Amino acid sequence: MKSYRDLEVYTVSKLLAVRVHKMTMGLPKFELYEEGGQIRRSSKSVTSMIVEGYGRRRYKAEFIRYLIFCQSECDETILHLDFLFETELLKNQETYNELRSEYDSLSKRINKFI
Repeated sequence: MKSYRDLEVYTVSKLLAVRVHKMTMGLPKFELYEEGGQIRRSSKSVTSMIVEGYGRRRYKAEFIRYLIFCQSECDETILHLDFLFETELLKNQETYNELRSEYDSLSKRINKFI
């Protein structure tokens, strides 16, 4: 591994964060900055924690600590997806199912990586 960019969990999390960001731009104005902002931050934090942990990889405990934070952010993103769908702000069930499934899969990959 020459870079964090070589990590599969990084690549997947970044692609998902971009998808979530684009999806939230279609939310109603009143939720764009509330729930929309929360899910954008948590989805991007998944990727950020991987990068930050990788920067501390010389210290195994630190690297693992950041990967655990990463998994927590992934779970938080799933929660925000559920909120958006259950409050009918995310009306496209196909988009919800795809993102939910991909974040569940990412959470498992992160756990396996730890």
